Amino acid sequence: MTLVLSPGALRAATVPTMYFVGVTTGSSAIHRVFEAWRPLLGLEDVALTGIDVPVGAPAEAYREVVSFLAADPRSRGALVTTHKIDLFTTCRDLLAEVDDDAARLGEISALVAGDGWIRGHALDTITSALALEAIVPRLAGRTVAVLGAGGAALALCDWFAHRAGTAAPACVHVTDVDAARLDAVVAAGRAGDPAIEWCPHLLERGTVSDELVATLPPGSVVVNATGMGKDRPGSPVSDDVVFPHGGYAWEFNYRGELDFLRQARSRAEADALVVEDGWRYFVHGWTRAIDAVFDLGIPTSGPAFDRLDEAARAVR
Repeated sequence: MTLVLSPGALRAATVPTMYFVGVTTGSSAIHRVFEAWRPLLGLEDVALTGIDVPVGAPAEAYREVVSFLAADPRSRGALVTTHKIDLFTTCRDLLAEVDDDAARLGEISALVAGDGWIRGHALDTITSALALEAIVPRLAGRTVAVLGAGGAALALCDWFAHRAGTAAPACVHVTDVDAARLDAVVAAGRAGDPAIEWCPHLLERGTVSDELVATLPPGSVVVNATGMGKDRPGSPVSDDVVFPHGGYAWEFNYRGELDFLRQARSRAEADALVVEDGWRYFVHGWTRAIDAVFDLGIPTSGPAFDRLDEAARAVR
């Protein structure tokens, strides 16, 4: 049975437990996937429990979650989605340690707890890169449009700027309706590889990015990192959008209304477009978080990872 709690209803775990801090965690495929992964990872006695926190929740909600995880002896850690930046901002003083990526990005995507302490990790830089490398075989020199400037977008752009090296894109467009978030992503990008051109686009609320997407050069990559189509309705583009010919459309999410994914698929033939949802990102994100919490040495490729991927797809 899928168990989902809220910050005001947290209770001591009776078995070793990992949590999923999100918005609508009960509808996530991870509950089925984790069941399939348990015997493969030796986690048969571990429970997975969701914690639903509304978007824009008060600081007290995040602090209650982090304090609970640190204090409860059988609570081992959590994967965090949607609330990555807010959790870091409101709970930094509660964390005994944060890794270098978390400190630089100002976000937390995984919490690891034990014996009264709790650490924060930012894993999206690695997981988004692993997923993108599988979607776009040769990224070097391409143009990328990242629609949205939240935590996941920040992590992806951080990889472009600081880790991609010779595989880095030549130009990165970033859009958002929030000037502070947009400035933060672009500033972080410009602090890295000087060869990358960074192009910010501040949008009015309700504005779509059709014009930007249509003017991208052939072979460009378009990423929906807005959260639209999952955490909130809609899409960053309209049904009239035209994608760059021979390019790639990547929807970060794998569940929800997924309007952007539907729009991209409708243009796949006309625009010779490769279209991917967020399933591979989901698998890499969860395996990296589980590995951080339980220190299992889970690989990111090869036969052992393929078995996990196949088991996940079988219950998707």
